[in-house]
Amino acid sequence: MTKAFNDTFLKAARGEKTSYTPVWYMRQAGRSQPEYRKLKEKYSLFEITHQPELCAYVTRLPVEQYDVDAAILYKDIMTPLPSLGVNVEIKAGIGPVIENPIRSYQDVERLGEIHPEDDIPYVLDTIRLLTNEQLSVPLIGFAGAPFTLASYMIEGGPSKNYHKTKAFMYGEPLAWQLLMEKLGTMTIEYVKAQIKAGAKAIQIFDSWVGALNVTDYQKYIKPTMHRIFSTLKEENVPLIMFGVGASHLINEWNDLPVDVIGLDWRMEIKEARTLGVTKTLQGNLDPSLLMAPWEQIEKRAKEILDQGLAQPSHIFNLGHGVFPDVNPDTLKRLTAFVHDYTKNEKSSI
Repeated sequence: MTKAFNDTFLKAARGEKTSYTPVWYMRQAGRSQPEYRKLKEKYSLFEITHQPELCAYVTRLPVEQYDVDAAILYKDIMTPLPSLGVNVEIKAGIGPVIENPIRSYQDVERLGEIHPEDDIPYVLDTIRLLTNEQLSVPLIGFAGAPFTLASYMIEGGPSKNYHKTKAFMYGEPLAWQLLMEKLGTMTIEYVKAQIKAGAKAIQIFDSWVGALNVTDYQKYIKPTMHRIFSTLKEENVPLIMFGVGASHLINEWNDLPVDVIGLDWRMEIKEARTLGVTKTLQGNLDPSLLMAPWEQIEKRAKEILDQGLAQPSHIFNLGHGVFPDVNPDTLKRLTAFVHDYTKNEKSSI
């Protein structure tokens, strides 16, 4: 018998009343799951994502195991870049490595365009499979934001300081603007295709934009982000903005036409509300706490949930992603706690 569709996450994302606080976890698919580790002995990340049935299985697994209120598509933010002519390889222990980094205006000019049905059919087929299998919770699609993608494209891989990226941004303003335009357009087309295939919400990861100050964000990044979200708003699905170490940008994000702002663990929910953030907030347990004794996890989760319950609306999540050392049973227990605690609290309000 098929489970009834659970739309609690979608309601919370839209600021509607819910009977409990919904929960999902960034990087919930894969990473710490033994079934996933077994698959990784045979397949690379790219190989899994290119096989829709296998990718759908990995995406669905945490929903079945943890009873979370949303699934997030298993893939990487680098997935669409080869469509533009960017040669990217995910190297174990390093991350994305790009063999042809951007160094000039001409390099940006040479970047191509994405045609989702032709370039990433396996992503769309995975989404359709999950939709056709009547996933019992909403599927979240996602994309990397232009600054974060640009940082990999310019640095050639992960960076701790983003010196090359910022130097290019400051020193080659016309090239930077063109790069933002091209990546912005790619993001819009990529996300629209995911929504058309069946994704019920979208999260944009600007993982590394916290490297910029507010003034530079306003000048070099915000116009592109506004164009992306304004265009996607027409698709009528909840839009989530998330970055790491970017609490100083929260008012800039609150200005954007997004529905949900994801917080990392550095800013408390009550502080964000004090600063005037009115949108649904998502987060924000420090992932490291998942390795602590249960009493500590429960205590911190309760503090976050109490702050979330004080004002509508809240989606419980981590402040960043699940990491490989986390015990899956901890996530299952935490999900049950979030559900039970908030059902009781909301029923007494």
